[in-house]
Amino acid sequence: MNKILINANRKKGTINKNIYGHFSEHLGRCVYQGLYVGEDSPIENVKGMRTDVVNALKKIRVPLLRWPGGCFADEYHWEDGIGEKENRKRMVNTNWGGVVEDNSFGTHEFLELCEQIGCEPYINANVGSGTVREMAEWVEYLNSEGDSSVVQKRWANGRKAAFNVKYWGVGNESWGCGGNMRPEYYADEYRRYQTYCRNYGKNKLYRIACGASDTDYNWTEVLMKNAGRLMDAITLHYYTLPTGIWQNKGSATKFDAAMYYQTLKKTLLMDEIVKNHLDIMSRYDPEHRIGLIVDEWGAWYDVEPGTNPGFLYQQNTMRDAMIAALNFDIFNSHCDRIVMTNIAQTVNVLQAIILTEGDKMVLTPTYHVFDLYKGHQEAECADIIIQTSNVGTKEHQIPMISATASVKNHAMTITLTNTSADEKADIEINLEGHQAKTVAGRILADKIDAYNDFSSAPVQIQPFDGAVLKGSRLIVSMPPCSVAELTLK
Repeated sequence: MNKILINANRKKGTINKNIYGHFSEHLGRCVYQGLYVGEDSPIENVKGMRTDVVNALKKIRVPLLRWPGGCFADEYHWEDGIGEKENRKRMVNTNWGGVVEDNSFGTHEFLELCEQIGCEPYINANVGSGTVREMAEWVEYLNSEGDSSVVQKRWANGRKAAFNVKYWGVGNESWGCGGNMRPEYYADEYRRYQTYCRNYGKNKLYRIACGASDTDYNWTEVLMKNAGRLMDAITLHYYTLPTGIWQNKGSATKFDAAMYYQTLKKTLLMDEIVKNHLDIMSRYDPEHRIGLIVDEWGAWYDVEPGTNPGFLYQQNTMRDAMIAALNFDIFNSHCDRIVMTNIAQTVNVLQAIILTEGDKMVLTPTYHVFDLYKGHQEAECADIIIQTSNVGTKEHQIPMISATASVKNHAMTITLTNTSADEKADIEINLEGHQAKTVAGRILADKIDAYNDFSSAPVQIQPFDGAVLKGSRLIVSMPPCSVAELTLK
């Protein structure tokens, strides 16, 4: 019997809704065909935004969307994407697939998309090939109410009121595709660029520094030492690679139980990596003023056979649902320090929550995990202790049970994950500091390699009656490879 103690009297902090944020890059079919089809498309849309996709994103309460990249951000010049569409500059997307980018989806379109979804925009600005003036004028264009030539351009493009965009990333992966910079150099560039990103009116910018990849702890050390006082947050990128090799990452759908456990074990490294970066941050920021943002995470496999390798299109199985749930539990457990995360990516790219093909749309298992976890947004994270056995192979052992518990409006949400590929999990949960009379459940469960495609979508959330409330105890029985949401009132 697996055992869990949830103490609602002890809170870890508030789970920032932005932990459930998303990422949309000009990459493959994420923006074009995925989020945006244009106003003349026969696919149902509002001002060019796919109605089916927008409605799906609203359902899971997407809180925030990052754009335009990714590697694309440091080749993106914002003035190419404003004004009449027929006059916008055409470019070749040299990062992703060598396709023509016609800039028909630009600043105004992105903010229209955010408005339709009901989410905050997070703009990643260009440091790698851009200028300080370019970034400063983008901020001015979006946020100033002044009567400057820059603001007059916004008026001419149909928007009188300021957009008041709060979240600004100063470069992306500046250690790699964003400029191949040394941390000392980027720290100086960050200091310079952020200086000219002004606050306008009551809108105070949330300045985000480009942080490290994986275990590059020296990058975090140098940035915190040299520029920490000038940032509100620093980023981290960590992807789950099943094989651990970029050249041969493994198939998204063709894998056995051994590879399943190997993949989940690599996912769980996120906790160690986060802790180590936070320890460094704490030495320079003992008051924890600076937040950590994991603005790229998720599984990265070999692309689907027959697709453009530069489009990073991959299928999405129950293994990916496990990856999402495990990451969320890690992020939630650090909710006192992690202020935002962004899965890579929203539609048709990497660990996408939605796949589209023409006018067809399908929701992936990962989408359903976002649905199951949405009750944690802005809830108080309760202290939780888990006693569980390990499952897996001799080389790759992982805990059978992972969980998060939170309280909001006198209701408790518990999300539980059984990582075992073939064993059901019996769980006894003891509740302290929270009295409940009823329990309601939903569950996502299937074979480890099950997925949804455009001809069949068997992986769906179902009602769950495998939890029984007995006073202050909750007895739960979960099938293999499953994620459950329990609501206690």
